[in-house]
Amino acid sequence: MFGLGTVINTGAVVIGSLAGITLKKGIPENCRQILMQSCGVATIFIGAAGVLQKMLVINNGNLETQGTFLLIFSMVLGSLAGEVLGIEKRLENAGEFLKKKLHTEGDSQFVEGFVTSTLVICVGAMAIVGAIEDGLTGSCSTLTAKSILDFVIVLIFASTLGKGVTFSAVPLFLYQGGITCAAAAFGDFMSTSLINNIAYIGSALIFCVGVNIAFGKKFNVGNMLPALLIPVIYSVAQGLF
Repeated sequence: MFGLGTVINTGAVVIGSLAGITLKKGIPENCRQILMQSCGVATIFIGAAGVLQKMLVINNGNLETQGTFLLIFSMVLGSLAGEVLGIEKRLENAGEFLKKKLHTEGDSQFVEGFVTSTLVICVGAMAIVGAIEDGLTGSCSTLTAKSILDFVIVLIFASTLGKGVTFSAVPLFLYQGGITCAAAAFGDFMSTSLINNIAYIGSALIFCVGVNIAFGKKFNVGNMLPALLIPVIYSVAQGLF
């Protein structure tokens, strides 16, 4: 069924985060900190593995890399564009808006929970590839597997960061649903190479999110999101020239 994967994923995020909020009071502060650090380290390796899976190739028995320049240009140009547009600030403002609408001004972690969770569950390779797969073939197997992972991730996030995590389900639904619809409409123009390029750039962003979770905020990952568009521009340019 078209779009079923995103519906399942959104439901898993809502249920997982509500379970985490329920558990929050029963988890000591020191345990919350170690859970966040552990989740951060796991996210780092998930991101690194996604990048290396696409960039490392064996050629005549030798281990080589591919796509290095695309990674560099995507991160540099995308980050610059995002900084100019102030995407990270806009995400934070969205969190603040929800916070006021829900009358939770006293929750100091609401915005952090919303932004962090949104970036983790939306940016990864599985979100992109799974949503495209759903749009092209109607298969939701990848997004179903992602739903299980996201359930665990948001449960941990919500148990440490609170209610803001729950509302990351909204941008997830819009983001993955949008990709699925785009894939259904324009799938004939999307090559395997383009999908792979978008996926490993997304994994690089996931790596940065993991660093932020484990070690405190080091990267404005929200401002790096336009990096995902550079492979699309590159693919179009290749087709034209």
